[in-house]
Amino acid sequence: MTFELTVLGWTLVLALVQVMLPASWRNRETGMAYNTGPRDEAGPPVGKVTGRLRRAQANLFETLPLFAIAILIAHVADRNGALTHWGAALYLAARIVYVPLYAWGVCYLRSAAFCVSFAGLVMVLVAILR
Repeated sequence: MTFELTVLGWTLVLALVQVMLPASWRNRETGMAYNTGPRDEAGPPVGKVTGRLRRAQANLFETLPLFAIAILIAHVADRNGALTHWGAALYLAARIVYVPLYAWGVCYLRSAAFCVSFAGLVMVLVAILR
């Protein structure tokens, strides 16, 4: 398996972690009884960290399909090389850094991490299109 596909696999692991993080923080806020019930009522307001973790998850899910498709196209078209290697690595590393920065409310560094991940995605796309 190529390095890029391995990074894609680890990015999917990150996605699963990001699904579980807001759920576990919400459990702390509401307790298990509410979360395992039908949730017919709105429940207590969402806390700051839970809200941030939900938004971080949504942000990942906006770019993850593009990243996955780009990695798969690069693999099928045999375009793997330095650009796809470093682009994939940058994407995953920046996405990992992004989560705690968002959860802790670190604004400018969080945006920088997003920009680095986006640059990694663009690097993979450039490798495909050149």
